[in-house]
Amino acid sequence: MPDPASYALAHESPWPRDIRAHIEAGFFEGPPDNAILGPVRPRGAPNGLLLRHGEVVTRWGDTRQVDMTFSVAKSYLAILAGLAVDDGLIPDLDARVAELVDDGGFDSAQNAGITWRHLLTNTSEWEGTLFGKSDLIDRGRNLVVEGKGRKGLPRPLHPPGGYWEYNDVRVNRLALALLRRFGRPLPEVFAERIMQPVGASADWEWHGYETSWVEVDGRRMQSVSGGGHWGGGVFIHAEDQARIGQLVLQDGVWAGRRLLPEGWVAQCRAPCALNPAYGLLWWLNTGRAKWPSASAESYCFSGAGGNITWVDPAAGTVAVLRWVDATRLDGFMALVK
Repeated sequence: MPDPASYALAHESPWPRDIRAHIEAGFFEGPPDNAILGPVRPRGAPNGLLLRHGEVVTRWGDTRQVDMTFSVAKSYLAILAGLAVDDGLIPDLDARVAELVDDGGFDSAQNAGITWRHLLTNTSEWEGTLFGKSDLIDRGRNLVVEGKGRKGLPRPLHPPGGYWEYNDVRVNRLALALLRRFGRPLPEVFAERIMQPVGASADWEWHGYETSWVEVDGRRMQSVSGGGHWGGGVFIHAEDQARIGQLVLQDGVWAGRRLLPEGWVAQCRAPCALNPAYGLLWWLNTGRAKWPSASAESYCFSGAGGNITWVDPAAGTVAVLRWVDATRLDGFMALVK
């Protein structure tokens, strides 16, 4: 039986190294909707590490290799939302976003009833165009057939909270709303409140698009993206990702200091009523339905191309896998005993 490191190396992501060409070839969608607006870099080789109770058990490849992470950034937005809750910037997740964010994005009849929870659970049904990308691009998106199935279909919209859909434009709308509330670039907040306290390196970056510059309180700043779908997003290495995973495993406490509000990790892990495999931008293993070899308490930060942070509170385990074949993730989990 192979060990976890050998297994991860033996099951590399099918994604090519040239990510720009992969996107431009229409993996997510065809032209003109696939136009790249943010930074894109070629990917490196598979790598990762496994921690048990905060100690490294094994590692493989170059764990200091900085790469794109795609939708892992969504899970980091949930962490930032927790900081906004802690600061009183979002007093109630079930309050309408329009009560606190007045930038025109929540004025329409379709968008006026959207709450913070709707945005954080991918149930907002937000309608519009943001930074040159229409929400219609990701309507009908099915992650099971990502890169193969049709999407961008003009299906009728449901009321906010009435339909679950993975939609990058709507997640980017959340990022902009959080920027409005903090009044500061989100990477600054993330560095100051999360990355520096956990001892992360200075090697990571979080980008938006060339079109996502906005003015907040007279200061020009970039709204970041919740993935690398059209470029941008979080560029980071596995060791820094492992520190973030360890922080949430420890319920938001690092070296005796609480960084996330008490109960926030539990909120992120609470299943969405419309999709029990999803919490607040975190993937869950409710009923062990998604990953049968892992505990039901497990959750993942997951990005396209096979970029995974797996946290298993039941075993005190954190694993970061970069550029693994995501269809083989359960097999990796089965080897971690």
